[in-house]
Amino acid sequence: MKSKELAVGGLLTALAILIPLALGGVLGVVVGPFSATLASHVPMMLAMLVSPFAAVMVGLGSALGFFIKLGPVIGARAAIHALVGYVGAKLIQKGMPYSRVLLATMPVHALAEALIVILFYGFSVYRFFYLVGFGTAAHHLVDSALVLTLVASLRPVLGTVLGNFARAGSKL
Repeated sequence: MKSKELAVGGLLTALAILIPLALGGVLGVVVGPFSATLASHVPMMLAMLVSPFAAVMVGLGSALGFFIKLGPVIGARAAIHALVGYVGAKLIQKGMPYSRVLLATMPVHALAEALIVILFYGFSVYRFFYLVGFGTAAHHLVDSALVLTLVASLRPVLGTVLGNFARAGSKL
């Protein structure tokens, strides 16, 4: 782990904690076991470009923020961000274009969060597929569009600091 990976990972972790705490009631919606807070996946998706370790760290930070703001079920769902970030970072290391990584991690994200809901509430087609599965997939896609725009905008600035930002911008 390089010191700049740790520093950037720490900053993204702080954002991952802050977004649900500050924006959970403003840019968020909660319907039963499902919640969506706009931009809450952005720090984890950016951390994929840093390293697998940073992505896991940010995912765990996200879980902490959601646990504090919305309780254990949504906090446990947010813990899945560590897995999704790790998988995405590994795909980036293998050379997959960033936009494809975001698409490839979407079903993992949606299914894993839906499985967490089953652990807490039991199986229900409505909760599993419609509410949490499709809801998480849609939320993942919206945040993917946000992060792709952000990476394209920040590439000239951050490309010299983090090489994966430059590579991601050229392989969106």
